[in-house]
Amino acid sequence: MTDVTGSLDLIKRGTEEVLPEELLIKKLQRGKPLKIKAGFDPTAPDLHIGHTVLINKLRQFQELGHEVIFLIGDFTGMIGDPTGKSATRPPLTREEVIENAKTYEHQIFKILDPAKTTVLFNSSWMGEMSAADLIQLAANHTVARMLERDDFNKRYTSGQPIAVHEFLYPLIQGYDSVVLKADVELGGTDQKFNLLVGRQLQEAHDQEPQVVITLPILEGLDGVQKMSKSLNNYIGITDKPEEMFGKIMSVSDDLMWRYYELLSFKPMQEIEAWKKDVEQGANPRDIKIRLAEELVGRFHSSEMAEKAHQAFVARFQKGQIPDEMPELALTASGCGYPIANLLKDGGLVKSTSEAMRMIKQGAVRVDSEKISDHSLIVDAGTTCVYQVGKRRFARISIT
Repeated sequence: MTDVTGSLDLIKRGTEEVLPEELLIKKLQRGKPLKIKAGFDPTAPDLHIGHTVLINKLRQFQELGHEVIFLIGDFTGMIGDPTGKSATRPPLTREEVIENAKTYEHQIFKILDPAKTTVLFNSSWMGEMSAADLIQLAANHTVARMLERDDFNKRYTSGQPIAVHEFLYPLIQGYDSVVLKADVELGGTDQKFNLLVGRQLQEAHDQEPQVVITLPILEGLDGVQKMSKSLNNYIGITDKPEEMFGKIMSVSDDLMWRYYELLSFKPMQEIEAWKKDVEQGANPRDIKIRLAEELVGRFHSSEMAEKAHQAFVARFQKGQIPDEMPELALTASGCGYPIANLLKDGGLVKSTSEAMRMIKQGAVRVDSEKISDHSLIVDAGTTCVYQVGKRRFARISIT
C-alpha cells in the first residue's frame, strides 16, 4: 500500500481531477501495468510546452512501470475537435494530417522513453469501420447527452449550426478507448466530456471503464490566456535554445511556480524549499534560471542550456547584442525601405501591423537605439542590427 500511496501522489501532481480516484487506487493495487492512453490530433506541425503538461504525466506513468499509448488522431484530426469552438471547424485534409503527424513522433521522444511507448494511429481501426459499424456506435449515445456539453449547448441555444459530424468526434475518441482497452485516459480540462464518453462506451462494451485524469491548460507567457501559437504567447519545443531560455526568463515570478509544478521533473519538496527561499529574500531570477536550464536541456542538451544561459547573461544583464544572429540583405524598391516592411521581410515580425504595434510600444531598436517613427524609411546602402522585443535580432543590409 505504501507503493500505491507513493504512486498516487506522483500521479496526482499537477492534475485537475481524477475520476474516480477510488477506481484508480483499485487498479494500482492489482500490481499490474496499466494501459495509459493519451490522444493528440495532429492539427499543427509543432508542439509547444503547453502540450507537454500531458506528455510529462505520461512519462511519470512510464517511470511507475505502466504502458503508455501515444495515440495520434489522424482520423479524428480530419473531423476537427469541436471542443471550445463557437463554429464548425474546417476539416484538415488527409495530407495535412499526415504531414503534421510525422513531426510528433520525433518531438515526443524528447520526453518519453521510446522503448516504453506505443505510438498508434486511430485510422488503423476507424478506417476499416463500415457505415453500419458507425451507425451502431452512434446508437450508444443520445442527442440530449451531447447537448449537455457546454459548447454544443451554447451553440444550440444561440442558433449557431452544429454539423452532425461534430457529434461523431467524442464518440470516436471514446471508441478509441474501447479498442485499446484503456485503463486510464489523460486529457486537458477542456476534454472532460470526451473522456467521460470513453468511460460510457467501455461500459457498453462490457469493459471496466477507464479512469479519467484531467490536467490544467497551461497559461502562456502573458500569464492570462492559454498558451497558443495564434496568441504568440507560447514556447515551442523546437524553439532555438537561446530563444527558449529567454522566453522562460520572461515569465512572471508567480507564473514561474505554476510552470515548475506542471513542467519540471524536480521533486515538489525541492520546489517548495525554493519557494521558502524566495519568501526569505532569495532572488526569484536565480530560481527561474534553474527552470530555464532544465527545459532547454530537455529539448536540446545540457551543453546548449549552458550556452543559452551565458548568452542570456551577456545580452540582458550586461546589455550586449548577441554575436550570432540572422544576417540577410533586402532590396529596396525605391530610395529606401519602409521600417514596417523591413521588419516583416526580415523575419522579425509576422506582419506590418505587428511591426507598427511593436514600434508604438517602444519595442523596436536599430543599432540599440529605440525608434518611435513608424513611417521611417531606411536608406539603401545601410547595414544595421534590428531588434524587436528582447530576443529577436537580425543584421540587415538594404541594397
